[in-house]
Amino acid sequence: MAELTQPLLNDSNSSPPRSLDDTIERYIGSFGWAQFLQATLVSFSGVFDAQQTFISVFTDFEPKWHCTESFCHDSISNICILPKTSWCWDFPPHVSVISEWGLQCSGSFVKGLPESSFFVGCLIGGLILSTLADSSLGRKNMLFLSCLLMSISTMLTVFSPNIWVYAFLRFVNGFGRATIGTCALVLSTELVGKRWRGRVGIMSFFGFMLGFLSLPAMAYLNRGNSWRILYIWTSVPTIIYCVLVRYFVCESPRWLFVRGRREEAISILKRVASIPMSDGTMSFSSLPTEEEEDDKASVNIYAAMKVLVEKRWALRRLTAVMAVAFGIGLVYYGMPLALSNLDFNVYMSAAFNALMDLPANLITLLLVDKLSRRNALIGFTALGGVSSVLIFALPNMRIGSHGTLQLVLELISYFCACSAFNIEMIYTIELFPTCVRNSAIAMTRQALVLGGVFSPIMVAAGRKNGFWSFGLFGLAIGLLGLFAVALPETRGSDLCDTMDEEECKDRQGNNDIISSVTA
Repeated sequence: MAELTQPLLNDSNSSPPRSLDDTIERYIGSFGWAQFLQATLVSFSGVFDAQQTFISVFTDFEPKWHCTESFCHDSISNICILPKTSWCWDFPPHVSVISEWGLQCSGSFVKGLPESSFFVGCLIGGLILSTLADSSLGRKNMLFLSCLLMSISTMLTVFSPNIWVYAFLRFVNGFGRATIGTCALVLSTELVGKRWRGRVGIMSFFGFMLGFLSLPAMAYLNRGNSWRILYIWTSVPTIIYCVLVRYFVCESPRWLFVRGRREEAISILKRVASIPMSDGTMSFSSLPTEEEEDDKASVNIYAAMKVLVEKRWALRRLTAVMAVAFGIGLVYYGMPLALSNLDFNVYMSAAFNALMDLPANLITLLLVDKLSRRNALIGFTALGGVSSVLIFALPNMRIGSHGTLQLVLELISYFCACSAFNIEMIYTIELFPTCVRNSAIAMTRQALVLGGVFSPIMVAAGRKNGFWSFGLFGLAIGLLGLFAVALPETRGSDLCDTMDEEECKDRQGNNDIISSVTA
């Protein structure tokens, strides 16, 4: 029995694992129930993330109105030229911030200020907070603090007295929300082996889809009531979720390992082990530690970004994935906004777009282990680009059967953007080592959000000429998707933990390519 208490790594008949991936595969199995429950709980953060991302579609819209005086008639489309007593809203003014605060005649800047503030908050929050998950706070604490800040700002939004306070709170909301998707994706995938990494990564996308899909239903049930109630409905569950994260979610053992906190990493791996383990069955003593001291020194929150910029191979990869993400972001955020140009019911159009996440996630789930990451990313961006350009190219798109075809093309383009985004997030996880992975994914998501900042401007310009919206959307995602050609293929590869380990693998891949060409 005494032999059972000896570390398995010291067994002469068992070769020591070469990486943290091998340790996880050998000692806790590829995927167990504890890992599944952890990934499910972490991925559920996407529900609240999606709700706050798209809630302005139902709180900041301009309601319909009708005439109350005889000289006012339906042919008049601009209520700003009419006396206030000659018309009224179809619903009570409190259904929207536009009608409650009388902003119907304000400029486009004022009307779009809350939504723009939210995305600007996402950009700034991502730049400031993203590297904290790689340095001092870790994945779990960053996820908890982000959800908490988002939930508190959502609740405070209910008490907004005017558009300026409302826009500021939306900025704070976006600031807090900025790292939720990144932390959830990284935290849920860093505990499992490479066989299940892609499938677990998809779980966070299903959470976001569920949140997007639940929002039109909540808004429909709340129709006719104050827009503030919708913020209450989305804030209270988020606060409850924060408590669950605080007490039931484990920290990433990969992050603990690269930070030198080995005992904590071992403890967490034992908690989620898929097979029974005694106290002495795990050791990290034979894992590579050459970069450990350098990793410990990288406590400065911007150290991870500095490393990414200094390494030529890392900068090349980061530039490519960010370029692709920007093109995807234009379509991902722009298509739902552009539906207002197509004159579809706001609840139905949002529901259709949310439903597109389901086949995108399912197809990604089925293909993630079968197709080349690079080829799949190029294929989805190309198809999305062609579909978007065809919307602009269709003659008389607003009448007859062209309207139906236009909606179908819009859904195809949005579906491709969702699928491409899913593939790229998994791709980015595999392209960068543990010590900078969270920062790399955060920068990729920042590029996606930057596309969201520009897309409302393009949608507004596209109301008169569809080229400036659908045409540019298609050209952007199609052409920027070609940047994926510069990335190495990662399907089935091990996750690296240090920059030197990843650099050696990149150098070996380049040597293999040169050898195959010269042969």
